Amino acid sequence: MDFEDKLRLIKKERASRTRAESINRAWLEIEKRPGVSTKEKLERLITLTRTPKREKPDVTLPEPPKRKPLEILENYYNLHSRYGKIPIAGGLKISGEVLALLSRDRSFADLDLSTALFLDLETTGLSGGVGVIPFLVGLGYFRDDRFRVSQFFLGDLAEEERLIRELEQFFAQLDFRSVVTFNGKAFDLPLLETRFILHRKVLPLSGLPHLDFLFSARSLWSHKHESCRLYHLAQQILEADREEDIPSAEIPHRYFEFLRTGEFSLIEPILYHNQEDLLSLLGVVISGAAVFSEEKEDELEFAADAMDLFGAAKLLERTGESERSARFMRRALEGRLSEEIAVLAKIKLASHFKKNRDWAKAINLWQEMTPLNQPTCYRELAIYYEHRERDYEKARQAAEEGLTAATGTSRSLEKDFSHRLERLKHKIERKRKEKDTE
Repeated sequence: MDFEDKLRLIKKERASRTRAESINRAWLEIEKRPGVSTKEKLERLITLTRTPKREKPDVTLPEPPKRKPLEILENYYNLHSRYGKIPIAGGLKISGEVLALLSRDRSFADLDLSTALFLDLETTGLSGGVGVIPFLVGLGYFRDDRFRVSQFFLGDLAEEERLIRELEQFFAQLDFRSVVTFNGKAFDLPLLETRFILHRKVLPLSGLPHLDFLFSARSLWSHKHESCRLYHLAQQILEADREEDIPSAEIPHRYFEFLRTGEFSLIEPILYHNQEDLLSLLGVVISGAAVFSEEKEDELEFAADAMDLFGAAKLLERTGESERSARFMRRALEGRLSEEIAVLAKIKLASHFKKNRDWAKAINLWQEMTPLNQPTCYRELAIYYEHRERDYEKARQAAEEGLTAATGTSRSLEKDFSHRLERLKHKIERKRKEKDTE
């Protein structure tokens, strides 16, 4: 027998002796009472020595947290209110022509934002695909002299079909005529359309004119700001007092933790993030549209600077409005541009003058940039002197300077200038011989 077994045996024997002594004392006390039968003595002994039963504690288990399978949260903003420095009412002043320009879709020409739906989704994943579910559908729209935000929150994944039905009814009732998103063409709208299809429904928003402002934002501001994330633009352009965004990768994790625990505090920052994205989207659309306004909107307090005008010129160029693009480019050059952007603006403007055979203005701009050793400008001058003026000496000089500027920076331009110089050398030699024979 090992030590542990011996110890258990000693404890058991001690407990038995203690209980025996207790019974013996109780019996002696009972024996002292006269006139009590043996049966009564035994019953009394059992009562005194019975080991009381331990009662189980009265524990009240907490009820599992209750959560609604689908919640619709509503908020609204009066038209006289602002988001950052941008008045909410500015969205209703944007013309269909400007919307058509920003979207590159002429379907917007007869529309305005009074019938538009601003859409932003929060989902269970970021990669898209059939397995990704939008658990929060954020919708912004103008109604009854307000900008309203409706958020459809899916508290139980099993209720997605109900969410789809509610959205279908909502879209039908409000009869939206267009959609506005930020990267919605690649993510939000295709994902929502997939969920409708899986539930044998047709998304009423499909086929509506769609302004995905991400593309316009990049044209307008990528040269001015380090990031064209919506959160960053809201801070830099709108001067909105937004708290730091939730990292995108954290949003699905928070939602799954909510499904596991029912702790709604996990969701509240996501609701805030989604609502702020809708307001930020409205704000940057208003700001982007204001760059193209021919009138100064005192209420807007938004003055387009030279960098904004350069972005507007780029966007106009991409939509084929070359004349208007040139006007904005000239206005940009009248303001303060960085040296790099100023060179790009002059190159684009000179290209416009070249297409319109306005040679004097084009040459003036190319010559302005030669001190900056811009190989492209030397090339344009060499082409002009060779083919327009047939001044081969000037063309050769421009090509030589261009070759020096291109060496070590552009292999293709080096080859171009080398071939050009060889050709010009033969032309100059032939012209000299022709003079000698006259």
